[in-house]
Amino acid sequence: MKKIALLFAVITVFVSSCKTKEEQKLLNQATKPNVLFIAVDDLNNWITPIDGFSNAKTPNFDRLAAMGVTFTNAHVQAPLCGPSRASVMSGLRPSTTGIYGMTPDNKIRREGNLATKDITFLPEYFKNNGYHTMGIGKLFHIHAPDSVFNESGGRVKGFGPYPDKRFVWDGFGKGIKGTHGRTSTDWGAFPENDTLMPDHQSVNWVVERLNKEYDKPFFMGLGFLRVHVPLYVPQKWFDMHPIEGIDTPPYLPDDLKDIPPVGLQINDLPMMPSTEWAKESGEWKKIVQAYLACMSYVDYELGRVLDALETSDYADNTVIVLWSDHGYRLGEKGTFAKHALWETATKAPLMFAGPNLPKGKKIDAPAEMLSIYPTLLELSGLNAYDRNEGKSLVSMMNNNEGVKDAYALTTYGMNNHAVKVKGYRYIQYEDGTEEFYDHSSDPNEWTNEANNREYKAQIEKMKALLPKENSKWDSASNYTFQPYFVEQKARVNGLSDESIKVIGTDR
Repeated sequence: MKKIALLFAVITVFVSSCKTKEEQKLLNQATKPNVLFIAVDDLNNWITPIDGFSNAKTPNFDRLAAMGVTFTNAHVQAPLCGPSRASVMSGLRPSTTGIYGMTPDNKIRREGNLATKDITFLPEYFKNNGYHTMGIGKLFHIHAPDSVFNESGGRVKGFGPYPDKRFVWDGFGKGIKGTHGRTSTDWGAFPENDTLMPDHQSVNWVVERLNKEYDKPFFMGLGFLRVHVPLYVPQKWFDMHPIEGIDTPPYLPDDLKDIPPVGLQINDLPMMPSTEWAKESGEWKKIVQAYLACMSYVDYELGRVLDALETSDYADNTVIVLWSDHGYRLGEKGTFAKHALWETATKAPLMFAGPNLPKGKKIDAPAEMLSIYPTLLELSGLNAYDRNEGKSLVSMMNNNEGVKDAYALTTYGMNNHAVKVKGYRYIQYEDGTEEFYDHSSDPNEWTNEANNREYKAQIEKMKALLPKENSKWDSASNYTFQPYFVEQKARVNGLSDESIKVIGTDR
């Protein structure tokens, strides 16, 4: 009899335990939303929900825009993937951390950097608050620091697949080997089908996990490699954008005549195709076509993710954020690259969707990618992280609060900054030289009005927004693709001339 009673007690405890776990699972799913964090490399604002440039075709970006809020005037904290992503993931500005260049994922946080030595990265904050964290693809500069995710799908090295030989551009252009980096820039239809693209495999990984059950809310990171160069996608994506229907962006041949010397140094990118070369060779429309094709490909993969989410158990309780690490110039201001403090290099898509957010709303006020971290915390009902230097955008999305005073700050190298307020851009370089643009009369930033006394009061207001702290270069952060940054780091850090280990590719 005692044995029967004991067995009954054990069964009761087991059933009760199972019930408790199931109840806790349902409670977690009901109270804390899941997070789908999507980063797209080198995506500018040509997508149809924002600019809809030329014959851009991005129906799934439109679909996501209809689900939530699109910021049409969002700006990165650095026009370069490494420092931009380090800023988003740490919640700190480059001017605070000294991370102005490329930094190995595992060295962003370390004892040698006072600002980051004890920082909690964005996915970790969710993990520390009871979330199951997962990530695949390019999220930080490479993928992610060790142990940031409970589950990591890693990242395919490089930006392939690659053909046996480049199609058009050799990667060096007029650059000097050993002084300038080699770019992977090239364009053409390759490979034969989507399944050979690393991004396709990443989406497969995400779809598989969206079909699983979890006993706690999840944070899922997906980092697309496209539209980063080389601009290779299968032929069918090129076919969507016939060359005869392609427009090229606005361009003024002598646009740079009023740019300060530091700005010209930063923009000296001889390894990249120049706009003049693209015009003379007949390749300009082909480059634009390739970029649009890559956008349409990413749009397709985004659609696969949205389809999987909508048919999953998490469709009604998932916050989505989609963002890009910087814009991209397709011939504006003389070249094809990011690498600048001008509008087309700093502006990139930022989109949120999820429970309790407006649907189909667009906000034209400036916003910062730095705001992603605190915004996701507020949308998820988590306590604010007091180390975040960005501001949550939830009140702006729901109630238009802060629209009037909104601004965005971008930094490129030490003490080179751009400030964007609605209608104006102000740039100050390390030597105090300036640029100023009135977008109401000059949306292409062709005329530098920094010395125009008419704008003196506006310039002074924007100067006041510059960061008060400008840290020296972090010792683990480098950018050897372009000589200016090698020289600047050596100069401001008091280093002797360093040998240049040039960033390049094998292709």
